[in-house]
Amino acid sequence: MNVLPDVSVLAGLIGDPARCSMLDALMDGRSLTAKELAYYGVITPQTASSHLAKLSGAGLILLEKQGRHRYYRLASTQVAEALEAMLVLAARRKPVRPAASHALRDMRVARTCYDHLAGFLGVSLTNAMIDRRVLTPNGREFGVDAQGLAFLAELGVDVAQARRQRRAFARQCLDWTERRLHLAGSLGAALASRCFELGWVARQDEGRALRITPAGRKGFKARFGVELTENGGA
Repeated sequence: MNVLPDVSVLAGLIGDPARCSMLDALMDGRSLTAKELAYYGVITPQTASSHLAKLSGAGLILLEKQGRHRYYRLASTQVAEALEAMLVLAARRKPVRPAASHALRDMRVARTCYDHLAGFLGVSLTNAMIDRRVLTPNGREFGVDAQGLAFLAELGVDVAQARRQRRAFARQCLDWTERRLHLAGSLGAALASRCFELGWVARQDEGRALRITPAGRKGFKARFGVELTENGGA
């Protein structure tokens, strides 16, 4: 008798193009309304409500109510990690349509992966921290010693708050565009939050892609030794 969990139901839910697009829109860590998610799924709000009910019933998303407003977000970091892993597999199989190349270029440069930095920027910062021994690969996690904590604290990253969260502290996450590791977990989220506070990165009008600001190019070079062009690449 097969006693393994039935993944076919979840796979079927995620595999629908509209639902997949809505889940991807939530991968930037923000909460969105059904109308906003309908836009990303290229479907009507009525159809979006049906899809969202299925995703919610499967425990993939959560509904939050604020007054008369209803917002949806990913249920957990585990959901985000699973979606990122699926993107890694999908990227190996199917070429991107030419019409999507511009959006993909922006995503490859810098984006959010739920609540941490990903793309070329996220991987470059992670590699820089490994080279400087701020991070030490250790299984599926990164180790952080006193010297590493001091480096992050000097940058203004709230390490103590990150430690208190009930989630992985310094998780390794395989980047689906770079095929290399970037820093996830509560520490990755704290680092991303600090970069937003410093004005080093900014959200674009829609989607997960980020814009690296002039201040960011200076800051990333000065603090991490990562030199970025105006287009974001090395």
